[in-house]
Amino acid sequence: KGNVVIELFPDLAPGHVERIKELARAGEYDGVVFHRVIDGFMAQTGDVSNGKAGGDLSMAGMGGSSLPDIPAEFSTSLSFQRGVVGMARAADPNSANSQFFIMFAPGEFLDGQYTIVGNVISGMEIVDAIKRGDGQNGEVSSSPDVMTKVTVQ
Repeated sequence: KGNVVIELFPDLAPGHVERIKELARAGEYDGVVFHRVIDGFMAQTGDVSNGKAGGDLSMAGMGGSSLPDIPAEFSTSLSFQRGVVGMARAADPNSANSQFFIMFAPGEFLDGQYTIVGNVISGMEIVDAIKRGDGQNGEVSSSPDVMTKVTVQ
């Protein structure tokens, strides 16, 4: 639907940024759906093992990459605001892998609990147009939007 440009913050989260770059350069994010999108909160994507468009998406959001999880790199210098990109994780703070989310609105309650990796610097209107999910967890059950091609510049 258009291009979204994200500035990554390697000084803030070097391990997480390197992982995103590695997966993007390998083409792992290409064709991955936005599987969890909650209006007024965030859009989540990046499940490179279970979230490829055209496949069985019943497990989308439950996986990551074949690489090991990344230790948390929490920051107190930035806050989760509109356009901020954070790494998704399970209950364990050191369980981030490949999934990430883009904030639609401020979410300071995430500060110090999730790693901030970047910020949208162009194309936020494209992010705003991502198809919303259903229910409390925001699962996008039919025809989710897709990251067609992810590149590193």
